[in-house]
Amino acid sequence: MNVRTLLLVSLLLVSASLKAQDQPLNFDAFEAKLAQAGTRAQILDARSEEEYTQNHLQGAISFSVADAADFGKKTQKLDKSAPVFIYSIGNGRSGQLARQLRESGFKDVTELPGGLSKWIGSGRPVVSTVGSGLTLADYQAQLKSDKLVLVDFGSRYCGSCKKLAPIVDEVEKDGAANLKVIRIEAYENKALIKELGITSLPTLVLYRGDQAVWKKAGVPSKTEIQANIAESL
Repeated sequence: MNVRTLLLVSLLLVSASLKAQDQPLNFDAFEAKLAQAGTRAQILDARSEEEYTQNHLQGAISFSVADAADFGKKTQKLDKSAPVFIYSIGNGRSGQLARQLRESGFKDVTELPGGLSKWIGSGRPVVSTVGSGLTLADYQAQLKSDKLVLVDFGSRYCGSCKKLAPIVDEVEKDGAANLKVIRIEAYENKALIKELGITSLPTLVLYRGDQAVWKKAGVPSKTEIQANIAESL
């Protein structure tokens, strides 16, 4: 193998390694790695301090990506040789922080795939200062209506949820005769989120009577939402 070929192979291996670092582990692998790290784990919450105060993983510290000026001071308190675990609502802010840390010389940086929304929706524990919120019975009582019921599970801190909100507002206005809309703040209703298995924000669920007839995670278009409502009438 000549020198040029060796260099090309080396570059490909490095590129593959960097790309692999940017890919979150699956959920079970993250949990296993976190457990294996034990007391060496450095768990960073990439959300705002307000979000952190409300709900966070045991042992996590607040490390908001919004505080760029303080990034250097915060990273000096971390051990570059120890594993770092990062989360946000999904993988937006955690991905940003992960890139910043790798660029600063941290070698073992792992994101929580699906973020805190999946962690809570999967029934994993958090340190919380807010109550568990609505019970399943409370929720089911709200579903009772002669109309179709569209439930919007989101959070005021979630960027995608903010994009979806005006779409849902328009759908509610246009379909007022046949549609009732319920908005659920996910992190103030952790027990309900766990019970219903809502693992991604935002998530829409459409009910006819007490039966869910359509469910969609992400930000569907107004056309898609209205088409499913029309089909369910």
